[in-house]
Formats: sequence, C-alpha cells, structure tokens
Amino acid sequence: MKNEPSTPLPYPQTPESAARWFGDHGICMAHWARDFGFNRFVVIDLLRGKLKGRRGHAHHAAVALGLKPVV
Repeated sequence: MKNEPSTPLPYPQTPESAARWFGDHGICMAHWARDFGFNRFVVIDLLRGKLKGRRGHAHHAAVALGLKPVV
C-alpha cells in the first residue's frame, strides 16, 4: 500500500471504529498521520479520547479521521 495515496476516513466514525478501520485496511496510523501532515501523537490521542479535536491541528485531524463533520 506504499504507493496508494492516503485518504480521509468516511464520516461518521467513533474513536473505536476509526482505530479499527486502520487495522481492517492494514494502514499504519503513523504513516497516515505523516501523509496528512499531522503529528502521530495527535492522531493517537484523538483515538484514545485524550484530545477532543476542538481547535487547531487536533480539529483538522479529527475531521480527517471522520470524528467530526467537514464544516
């Protein structure tokens, strides 16, 4: 899957379903985050529920993860 472009996850997702999506599609979260320009820890913290994605990079990552709608 190295040559395939990363795509945002379909909305709506829960943190659990988004984490499962990565496993189901065999995609590394760190590589996905890098492809979108996100810090991998922001993505991981969103999926663990430590961040809510209310503003800044966390918000943009939450939208790409399908946790929030595109506004």
